Amino acid sequence: MTFWEKITGSDLTKEYKAFEARAQALPAEYHAAWEQIKGSLFPYGDFTGRNAMPLLDAALGLLEEAAADGQSIDEVLGDDIPGFTAALAGGQGARTYRDKWREQLNGNVARKLARLGG
Repeated sequence: MTFWEKITGSDLTKEYKAFEARAQALPAEYHAAWEQIKGSLFPYGDFTGRNAMPLLDAALGLLEEAAADGQSIDEVLGDDIPGFTAALAGGQGARTYRDKWREQLNGNVARKLARLGG
């Protein structure tokens, strides 16, 4: 990956389009689950979404294998797709981008207050 690709995100665009092409080949219920997984995984990504790409690849691979084996989507993911996505991102306690930003903001405010008070 070149510096330009990293800055513009063009490498992510290519990879994401490849994911979407693969997802189009899935049966309808699997494609609907894919859409839910993408939406549920968004809060766990960083600003660029670069850290979510391996997770999306793993989830799509799982869906492709399960569809090829003829399993139902409920057998594969259960009825809690957001829960599956949280587990995929690192467990129920996985930090979202909001958590990271809140922690950073609180740290910055505490440092400013410490300078003013001390």
